[in-house]
Amino acid sequence: MDNPSDDFSGYIIQLPDDCLLCIFQLLDCGSDRESFGLTCRRWLQIQNLNRRSLQFQSSFTMLNISSLSQNNTQISTFQLSRLLNRFQNLESLSLSGCTELPDSGLALLPRHGSKLRSLHLDCCFSLTDDGLSFVTSGCSSLVILSLYRCNVTDYGLEALSKSCLALEDLNLSYCCQISDYGVSAISQNCHRLRAIRISYCRNLTGVGFQGCSQTLTYLEADSCRLEPNGIQSILSGGGLEYLSVPNLTLRTRVDGLIAISVGFAAKLRVLNFRCCRTIGDDCITAMAKGCPSLQEWNLAICHEVKTEGWESIGLHCHNLKIIHVNRCRNLLDSGMQALRDGCKRLSVLYITGCPQISVVTLEVFKIARGNVKIKEEEIVCICPDGAFRF
Repeated sequence: MDNPSDDFSGYIIQLPDDCLLCIFQLLDCGSDRESFGLTCRRWLQIQNLNRRSLQFQSSFTMLNISSLSQNNTQISTFQLSRLLNRFQNLESLSLSGCTELPDSGLALLPRHGSKLRSLHLDCCFSLTDDGLSFVTSGCSSLVILSLYRCNVTDYGLEALSKSCLALEDLNLSYCCQISDYGVSAISQNCHRLRAIRISYCRNLTGVGFQGCSQTLTYLEADSCRLEPNGIQSILSGGGLEYLSVPNLTLRTRVDGLIAISVGFAAKLRVLNFRCCRTIGDDCITAMAKGCPSLQEWNLAICHEVKTEGWESIGLHCHNLKIIHVNRCRNLLDSGMQALRDGCKRLSVLYITGCPQISVVTLEVFKIARGNVKIKEEEIVCICPDGAFRF
């Protein structure tokens, strides 16, 4: 008598590919999905074609850049080519931490990158415009691209802007060779751009954002030399909700910042001015009046904000929920009283290292505004929208 299990296995082998694909997609257990391809070459091919994400194991972290070359297992061009040939339907690919990957390593992207929506190339130090050209010619569906610490230039960004029109999230932090010209190409051609990071790009003044799309809602520019008209250009689209410019270094007078607030920042909800030591009362007053939607403001280590600035915040920031005043040398008792009597929706106050605030004033604040949480630990400004993250 025939073994029933033999007959059953025979039926399974005869199933068409679309049925096997349905079976694979219905597997909930990760180990079952991984072992699916061990059955035979045909099943392995089904598994390979269904893989959507590929990320290489590495010790890459944003906080440990110096140890990348010692600790990372590098991937060769040959290995990457084999993997891209094997997994031809990838939607997400991360090569972050592959510090020695040459431009030629991306040569197969024009053939197999048409479905990629997310590509991370963080700390691929050898990547230049030549490597980026493979991305532009083969990854027209890209939504997320991270070029953190890559050696790309304005010409690479210009080519990128003409091919990857679906871009929504772009990380250019520490791309030291780019200027306003490259940013202008991105902002003018990528009309879906939602978030961009340009931290430590010291050649940028910000004017490249002039006329940017209203979809731009998130911008990080830590330690940049933005000019007042550059910040006005950043806000020119009218849709910005999150602006982080800590350690802002201005090339011209701070007074020029006053003009940017009125009419340009109506939707701004989160503003990070941490360590902007030259921002004074005039600028703060203008921003308080011109940002009616502001919900969180980080003014930690802003030493030039004095009583007039704090009073303007209390008077005009009616929607403010979170404020950071850590280590503000010129926050006096009168400034605390202004915040206490104003900012009716305030729910969290981060305060530590303010030498001119008396114990009595702080206790009176706690009694009068019992609903406000007083926190002493320092944190980076957090965006209220879960889709926006550092």
